[in-house]
Amino acid sequence: MKPTVGENIFQTVLVIFFLVLCAVTIYPFLHLTSISLSSPAEASRFGFHLYPKDIDLTAWNQVMSQKKIWIGFGNSVFRTVVGTILTLIVMSLCAYPLSRKYLPHRSFYTMIILFTMFFGGGIVPTYLLMKWLGLMDSLWVYILPGLVPTFSMLVLRNFFMSIPAELEESAKIDGANDIRILFGIVLPLSKPVLATLALWTAVGHWNAWFDAVLYISDQGKQVLQFFLREIVITNSDAETLGRSAIANTRYESSIKAATVMFAVLPILVVYPFLQKYFVKGTMIGSLKG
Repeated sequence: MKPTVGENIFQTVLVIFFLVLCAVTIYPFLHLTSISLSSPAEASRFGFHLYPKDIDLTAWNQVMSQKKIWIGFGNSVFRTVVGTILTLIVMSLCAYPLSRKYLPHRSFYTMIILFTMFFGGGIVPTYLLMKWLGLMDSLWVYILPGLVPTFSMLVLRNFFMSIPAELEESAKIDGANDIRILFGIVLPLSKPVLATLALWTAVGHWNAWFDAVLYISDQGKQVLQFFLREIVITNSDAETLGRSAIANTRYESSIKAATVMFAVLPILVVYPFLQKYFVKGTMIGSLKG
């Protein structure tokens, strides 16, 4: 059936809109990449920076040679990898029983967990709790307080509810217990939603910095985003990178851009491998009644 004039106009407007949206999304990355690879004169030039016209790797050399940046990178990798794995495990152990209709008082437990999405103790009580638990200046303070994100757990719970109950019943007839059913049947069928939740959790861990400011005073346990904030926001390049790194202040903009790109690249590298699961996992794990 031949499309009408109105449909053609709508399709054209839609294509233009998404092209503009893509350009607005991609340009900041191109701009920062160009600035980080440019000479001071080119980096300070007013206007669009789509690609480096005068390549200068000084800023990247300064960033990559700093010990604190690599310490922060290692702590961020530890936080992201260990935190994501533990979150998926504990979240699955929580979501699976809540998805079973035979669990006594299931609705009550779900409402108690849902309550934590809307109400919290606040910064001061949370700080005192972390201190009482002995998590101050510990890498585990990055992981344990947010081990079970409520929204993600509810998404996973609703996906588990969509798995046919007959699979569980047949497994129980064969002698499988609940742990065997969860890890042998349910989780293998949940790869799309688990990949989606893993991406959400990993991005959240990688970008987090506020808890590092609150709970960590040991510079050897700070995350990469903390040093990124020190360089870009508070403009303390000399303290963070060392005075030799910015002896020539002409490279200040390039160093900031290189640091931002260094912090963003790991997520950009991982995302394409999980993209195929993202839309499917979000749709099939969405909340339902």
